Amino acid sequence: MIENVLIKIVDPNDSDVAAIIEELCVNLQERFESDGRNSFTDWEYNNAKYVFVIAELNAEIVGCGAIRPISEKVGEVKRMYSKYPRKRIGQTILSYLENKAKELDYTELVLETRVKNEEATQFYLKSDYVIIPNYGKYINRPEAVCFGKFLNQNL
Repeated sequence: MIENVLIKIVDPNDSDVAAIIEELCVNLQERFESDGRNSFTDWEYNNAKYVFVIAELNAEIVGCGAIRPISEKVGEVKRMYSKYPRKRIGQTILSYLENKAKELDYTELVLETRVKNEEATQFYLKSDYVIIPNYGKYINRPEAVCFGKFLNQNL
């Protein structure tokens, strides 16, 4: 387990963040023939319910993740990425986002990933997410699998 991972809330347009977002997009494009950029175009920078984080290890940005509102009480996890798999970076990011979501009065988090993305589906299942019916733009998209998790509001 990596103990020195630092999570920071940042603006996803910061130049320092561009490299990890680009790395995520290239990774998705190579693996799934879609870079995921079009799912991240409606970001509201001045809305506190939108949270984008990076993970740093020894001053290197090694991961990212985000939540944004789907409704007043439901947030969507977006742009989850860890540069170094199986180092608990993704789990550290997701735990941070879940705690932040509780602070923002979200009661549930949902997300979408590709059925083919077995690493991600296993990661979310191990993180107590359950498969839910596809929502929003993922309805009738057989390549998509959606997950949800109700958040315990006891902080």
